Amino acid sequence: MERPTFSKYSWFDFLFSVIGVCTFLFDWGSDVWVATEFYWRGDFFWFGVLVGLMVLSSVVVQMFSWFWFKYDRDLEGFDAQMSSETILFGDRVQLSCLLHVFQLGFFCRHISAIWQGFRVWWRKERGSEYAIYLTHDLSMLRLIETFCESAPQLTLMIYIMLHTNKARTVQCVSVAASTTSIAWMVVDYHRSLRSFLPDKAKQGWRSSLVYFLWNLLLIAPRVAAIALFASVLPSYIAAHFLLLWPVLVFWAWRQRTDFMDSVGGEWLYRATVGLIWYFSWFNVAEGRTRGRSIIYHSFMITDGGILLTTWWCYRDPILTRSYALILLVTVPITYLLGLAFKALYYCCFHPKLWRPPVRDPGLANEMPDGKVSFKDFSIQDGTLSSQLLNKRMTCHATYFYSEQEDRGIKRINRQEATSAV
Repeated sequence: MERPTFSKYSWFDFLFSVIGVCTFLFDWGSDVWVATEFYWRGDFFWFGVLVGLMVLSSVVVQMFSWFWFKYDRDLEGFDAQMSSETILFGDRVQLSCLLHVFQLGFFCRHISAIWQGFRVWWRKERGSEYAIYLTHDLSMLRLIETFCESAPQLTLMIYIMLHTNKARTVQCVSVAASTTSIAWMVVDYHRSLRSFLPDKAKQGWRSSLVYFLWNLLLIAPRVAAIALFASVLPSYIAAHFLLLWPVLVFWAWRQRTDFMDSVGGEWLYRATVGLIWYFSWFNVAEGRTRGRSIIYHSFMITDGGILLTTWWCYRDPILTRSYALILLVTVPITYLLGLAFKALYYCCFHPKLWRPPVRDPGLANEMPDGKVSFKDFSIQDGTLSSQLLNKRMTCHATYFYSEQEDRGIKRINRQEATSAV
């Protein structure tokens, strides 16, 4: 059988890294622009809320980045894979710590990824594995940053437009950019996951388009429903979030997530997953993916219906006469259309495991497919290697793609767990 291999670093990966840093800078610049507008217009409350979201998001992302930096330093052979020319992640631990404290760790990761990618792609130097390792971490960090900052800010902008019953140019640009940015980051994260599966064909443009539309059509109505609710009962939106978020965090804990390498880091991850789930579905565990997805979307449809109904009952009939009925019909239809695109993706575009991946030579032959290790694939040349595999993204790739619904596999897993005890 032909041995499956990972793709090596290419110009397309380099392009995604450049687009990523440009998107980061554009998002940061637009946030500063909007915050400045609020300040000079005397809207100090909205200025404080916006700056607070920016600071909170930055702190969360820097914490993840620092945790991963510490975890990676403990990996066997990791330092040997890093070039002495690496900008951030070498042996300069104190410098890296200071950069994260001053909220520059995420930006320096972007610069490191671009520089490493340039050396590999343009100069044809070694280090393809490390370049891809950096891009995978960046993909996850951008996803976290998007749902910690862009999604709440998008909700805030829509709420302000509804509350004031007018929209300035800066607000419209911010809303459009944030919505597209959220969906784009989800697609970038999905593309990063696919690169971990050797037996997957590369994602075609049709598959990417359907995946993009699916996320866009599910996230946009969710944000709109929250903003509409906040426009009529602004003092209750915080209560709504604080009521749902602990439940979502508890659900993440019940799924026994194992993403981080420390207890504190894992609870940070679960708290972040709860925030992401407040806006969009995100698979974090193996098995019963379809069932969890159905439960989640059923809950969100119910919650969204309650939010829309509340807005319709408490809205100002005169001020909202021009758009109320349109929104009441468009928001739920858009969400259902997003679910249709999601079903279309899984039926027609989601890749199937057409053959079992190559197993770790040290593992038993009777090991179920769900436990197959991906760590032996070399990203650069396809030879068996244990070098520099991104464990974090590998776990999520396994959760997203592995077919764990077979009862026989579950039975074997239970038997192995019992034997281990």
